[in-house]
Amino acid sequence: MKVRTKLRLGFGFLFLVVLFFGAAALFYIRDISENSKVILKNNYESLSFAREMRSILDDSPVPLDKAALDKFDTYLTKQEANITEPGEQKHTRDLRSSLLFLKRNTDVKQQNVAIKVIRKSLRDVEYVNMQAIVRKDNAARASVDRATLFLGLVGAFTFLVLFSFSVNFPGYIADPLKALIDGIREIGQGNYSKRLHFEQNDEFAEVANAFNQMAARLNEWENSNLATVISEKRRIETIIEQMQDAIIGVNERQEILFMNDAARKTLNITGDKVIGQNTATLTKTNDLLKSILRDDAGIKPFKIVLDSREMYFQMQSSDIVVPNMQEKKGALQLANRSAGKVYILKNITEFKERDEAKTNFIATISHELKTPIASIKMSLQLLNDQRVGTINTEQEQLVNHIKDDNDRLLKITSELLELSQVETGNIQLNFVPVNPMQIVDYAITSIKFQADQKQVQLEIIKDDNLPEVQVDIEKTAWVLVNFLSNALRYSAEKSKIEIRVTAKNKQVQFAVKDFGKGIDETYQKRLFDRYFQVPTDGQNKSGSGLGLAISKDFIEAQGGTIGVESEMGAGSRFWFQLPGKRVS
Repeated sequence: MKVRTKLRLGFGFLFLVVLFFGAAALFYIRDISENSKVILKNNYESLSFAREMRSILDDSPVPLDKAALDKFDTYLTKQEANITEPGEQKHTRDLRSSLLFLKRNTDVKQQNVAIKVIRKSLRDVEYVNMQAIVRKDNAARASVDRATLFLGLVGAFTFLVLFSFSVNFPGYIADPLKALIDGIREIGQGNYSKRLHFEQNDEFAEVANAFNQMAARLNEWENSNLATVISEKRRIETIIEQMQDAIIGVNERQEILFMNDAARKTLNITGDKVIGQNTATLTKTNDLLKSILRDDAGIKPFKIVLDSREMYFQMQSSDIVVPNMQEKKGALQLANRSAGKVYILKNITEFKERDEAKTNFIATISHELKTPIASIKMSLQLLNDQRVGTINTEQEQLVNHIKDDNDRLLKITSELLELSQVETGNIQLNFVPVNPMQIVDYAITSIKFQADQKQVQLEIIKDDNLPEVQVDIEKTAWVLVNFLSNALRYSAEKSKIEIRVTAKNKQVQFAVKDFGKGIDETYQKRLFDRYFQVPTDGQNKSGSGLGLAISKDFIEAQGGTIGVESEMGAGSRFWFQLPGKRVS
């Protein structure tokens, strides 16, 4: 039966129940009304006729005159037409006989005898009608009681039917819908064996059949792909097992999903029953695993001694994200959820060794080159000394070019030596309290000659009452000199460079701003990387690409921060910020 037919039958049944109850109520109300009308119409009129006839007898002298007799005859005629009760006919005939006797005999004595007979007949008529009124009243009361009882039973039955209908009938619609929703949720959670079974032959049964067909096809699809999934799983496990890097997989319950041989060897974990164990159990006896699984692990490379050899590793971690159906605001939505983490220990020993060899090579070469370069610089100074001898203009130009290149080589050599100190961790910092303007004065003194040659104005802007900073004066001034040298390199002649020193939030900021062509935003993020050089247009000589990288190491080693702000056509602003001296 279709759902539409069920609804029609249900509401049709309710209509019939209400119609039946209304018809029964109307029937009994009409019955009570008819009984009441009979009492009022028939018996009441008979009593009224009898009362009028008695009044005529009481009010008229004996013998009765013709007018009184005619009036009495009128009411008697009405009574004869209103006979309704058993025995009332006989008493009415007696009244008619007595009235005829009165009309024929005018003797007072005989009329008195007849009047007594009439009065007795009137009492009999009244008694019959009074008894009828009592009887009909009892019948009406009984009818009311029956109607009340029947209507009560019909009302109770109607209430029970309607209550049962209101409780059970919605279930015919809601229960299949709920079963269908539950089935869809089961399918959404991957339970493809879920089936719906409705006994009714309606639209819900059709939906259930379609649902079952869908679930069966999904189940077939899952089973058909199970072998492929297992094969892919084994292939992935084989790949993970054969990888040289240590790989560890942990699910959302902190249980080991997989761990290849390289990871077991690195972590010194023996035994095959590692998969499925909780990490809390394993980390109790393995501090290395505990440090790897920390949230802050993997920021810096760490060293592990394996087979009596120092090896360096870099840890990487990533979340395992899987799609999942979730219910949001009453609707199913596809969302990603975390199913654990994968930890990879990359063996960087070879790169670390190469980096150390490179650092040692740079330090050695730089140290070896610094002496002959310094000697060349001394020789050039002697050539420029008039006491040694005079040189012509062309020779002087060549000497100046050699001097510029020599200074550039000496600067690069110094930067390489500084870089080797930073990379080997041998950087030495001598922290002393100093007024920020002493650092500025030291830096300006170093580059004043170059600024005067390009006629560049150095403008100093500073806050009043600057706090002292606890820094290494030489390293900090070296950074500021590097900023100023770069600003001079990219500033036009007769331009200006601003040196601003400000204090904010217990920090002192040093900033150098030039008004050159600026730096493209593409290169700004890489300015502090080692060996990176901004492409030039050939008008400015590029450096080694180490100055800003070393500056960053110097500032961060002192607990400060460094940065750049630049806009094409508006110049560049390089700054570093150092903590002010704490007052004890």
